[in-house]
Amino acid sequence: MNTAISRSRVQRVRHEIKRRDLQVVRVEPLSPNVTRVVFTGEDLADFNSASFDDHIKFMLDVGAAEPVRRDYTPRSFDATARELTLEFALHGDGPAARWAAQATPGQRATIAGPRGSFIIPLDYDWHLLVGDDTAMPAIARRLEELPRGARAIVILQVPDVADRRSLGSEAVFDVQWVSNTRELVDAVRALVLPAGEGYAWCAGEAAAMATLRKILVDEKGHDRHAIRAAAYWKHGAVAHHENLED
Repeated sequence: MNTAISRSRVQRVRHEIKRRDLQVVRVEPLSPNVTRVVFTGEDLADFNSASFDDHIKFMLDVGAAEPVRRDYTPRSFDATARELTLEFALHGDGPAARWAAQATPGQRATIAGPRGSFIIPLDYDWHLLVGDDTAMPAIARRLEELPRGARAIVILQVPDVADRRSLGSEAVFDVQWVSNTRELVDAVRALVLPAGEGYAWCAGEAAAMATLRKILVDEKGHDRHAIRAAAYWKHGAVAHHENLED
């Protein structure tokens, strides 16, 4: 059974961790460096992803004592069809990227999680969504979940213009694309935050996200309880994931 602990207006929900054996049903290239893989299987019967920034562990058998584990955002989940969609970056030479580059329908895969969900209410006056290309699946999902009448500000660091895909939402939103960390930091520093109650969500490289949190909280006076800054990766580290707090 799930348990929930509320902090401020955000709800933290814990899930039972379960290993799930799945099968690839579709592979859909999205851009030169990103592919979408859709999985299915009876093990998804009780799968639950309650938040746009949930993470599952994608596990690969590489012939070692333990499988390689990498974090991925559930881009979408269709409970009726029992289909889970993940998006894989193809650049680099990591085991998950190599797997995704050759993925074909019928292949087997194993996931676990998500361990928990950090549920941010939809009814804030505005939503700030900032991240690099590793955060793009979460940001795209969040935009699709926002209701008509919501307002969102999006800043995305995606170096390759060919990977800058269109985003859809019933909310009113603006997107600013940047090419590197310096431009990302400058864009956030130049923001004039809207009036009203807002929530800021940032995800990407650890040092960059720590800088953005400091800018938003210390320089702009944003409520430190209404921001989530997550390190999806870190220079020089493998499989790094961390939530940055005071």
